[in-house]
Amino acid sequence: MMAADTLLETHLANLAAALLPYRRHADLLVRWGTTLAERLTAGGRLLVAGNGGSAAEAQHLTAELVGKLREDRRPLSAIALHAETSAVTAIGNDYGYDEVYARQVRAHGRPGDVLLLLSTSGASGNLLAAARAGREAGLRCWALTGPTPNPLADACHEALAVDSPDSQVVQELHLVSSHLLCEYVEAALPAGPDPQAVPAVPAAPAGPVRTGVEVVLDGGAGRPVEA
Repeated sequence: MMAADTLLETHLANLAAALLPYRRHADLLVRWGTTLAERLTAGGRLLVAGNGGSAAEAQHLTAELVGKLREDRRPLSAIALHAETSAVTAIGNDYGYDEVYARQVRAHGRPGDVLLLLSTSGASGNLLAAARAGREAGLRCWALTGPTPNPLADACHEALAVDSPDSQVVQELHLVSSHLLCEYVEAALPAGPDPQAVPAVPAAPAGPVRTGVEVVLDGGAGRPVEA
């Protein structure tokens, strides 16, 4: 059995080895963030999909765009397609699993929207079908993948490929990419809170706590009796 410290050192060494080549994606992340900010504030939408751990990372990204990463700002339209569980299971049952994202892309995507697909292998059939559907519908298609060449990177307009043979490291740097993408989106947005935000409802003042059960007699004509 491998010692715990050896596991840690191996993992950190693999991560460190991938960090240096990852830096070459700096300009791409800035450009993606600026493009997303422009398209989403103009009424466009981001559709995101992945499988397994990549699905979880896709949903992490959409949560931060609809909500916020740091400061308050307008909400941005972003949908994690795997989270539409009834649609995923219905489409998978009726059309096959390779169509679970492609059919949703055709339903929700509009020309000028962005489709971001996450895959460590870059070979998932349902993501390749989604990329084809996205391009046919006029979406801008991006991919976060593991090492290239891979089919998904080739099927999309652009790809950020993490140069590591370790799928765990690939997913960890995909998460870094999601955070940086949100950072660059927010940096490109106008400063200040969402002007259309609904103000928070103030909490009701605390009062005395009533205990027991109140019973009203005679259709409201009687006096209340407290137990």
